[in-house]
Amino acid sequence: MRSSFAGKNIVVGVTGSIAAFKVAGWVSTLAKEEAQVSVIMTRSAREFIAPLTFAALSGNPVHGEMFDPVRAERMDHIALGRDADLVLVAPATADTIARLAGGLADDLLTTTVLAARAPVVVCPAMNSRMYLHPATQDNIGRLKKFGYQVLTPAAGMMACREEGPGRLPEWEDVQEILLRAVTEQDLVGERVLITAGPTREHLDPARFLSNRSSGKMGYALARTAFRRGAEVHLVSGPVALPCPAGVRRVSIQTAREMHAAVSQLADAASVIVKAAAVADFRPAVEEREKVKKDRAGLSLELSRNPDILHELGQTKKEGQILVGFAAESSNLEAEGRKKLATKNLDLIAVNNICSDSTGFECDTNQILLIDREREVLLPMTGKEQTADMIWDRVVELRRQRQEMSGGGR
Repeated sequence: MRSSFAGKNIVVGVTGSIAAFKVAGWVSTLAKEEAQVSVIMTRSAREFIAPLTFAALSGNPVHGEMFDPVRAERMDHIALGRDADLVLVAPATADTIARLAGGLADDLLTTTVLAARAPVVVCPAMNSRMYLHPATQDNIGRLKKFGYQVLTPAAGMMACREEGPGRLPEWEDVQEILLRAVTEQDLVGERVLITAGPTREHLDPARFLSNRSSGKMGYALARTAFRRGAEVHLVSGPVALPCPAGVRRVSIQTAREMHAAVSQLADAASVIVKAAAVADFRPAVEEREKVKKDRAGLSLELSRNPDILHELGQTKKEGQILVGFAAESSNLEAEGRKKLATKNLDLIAVNNICSDSTGFECDTNQILLIDREREVLLPMTGKEQTADMIWDRVVELRRQRQEMSGGGR
């Protein structure tokens, strides 16, 4: 599957910080994902790392001087900003941030940023005292008012042997912000609530009832919704997955905890996607001590858990889009249509859990997507691509509703 960065013109402005070495890896990754990367290095950046490094990793010449006699006819300070799909300033020193905040245009990087009409992402990296200084914080505030995305630096041990905020974030976090910047924002204005993962229903302190859900599909939905501009809340059962950048996660264990969290967030959501595999039953009694295997007359009495999706369907607000998931082993279309109707859904994604490629814990999926008008069998693909196809249909449903109502959401 083609990367979202492929074919994008990305300008990377590197300034004078030891963290420039880390950005070299980012440039390499972007180039491998087929982005056209143009690197601008300030004079102080060249004191930390050689331009040849970035030239080799990006596959393009490195830009440095405002007036380059070799490329004089191109007017780099205008052309780079004009042609960019994204400008990334990383690492951004306190001095660079101050000059950008003041609107200065005294070198190639600052003039390029001023000329750019593309999204600008700034990654501060500096000593903690410098980062926390009121002047730096004021300058960061000004950049945000300009519409620039300023990332919060990571905390930890600095090169100066002091500890605190000021480290360059990890690529995984930066990547999501960049992907959002180059992705069509067709979910802007949507407040999305997603459930993901399994639940655990405790029998005793050592044992619980659960299922094989990995949460991968729900997390893919959260990542892609954020990239497309949505505000995303994720209610997640216990999974071995990091929280996607930009997503607000509520971690739960049991079905009743998920029910409480969803009930609290549902009213504010414009789209709800229930991708979690919630236990239908729980032990009627949770033992306070571990049940011994030699205990006589062992039996397990179960109580029914709340049907979260059914409740959401019964209380659905006007304009709210409700999407369900169904893990089935046979009769996918019939079972999907039945749940679409009985639970008052707008859209349901049905997958075959008996397939080696689409069952639990897989990285791929093939969904039968059913709404009130049609059903479409999506191609077998990765879960992020599947998530994007689900969001495509949600966007289409939203547009149809707006056309019918003659206006906004």
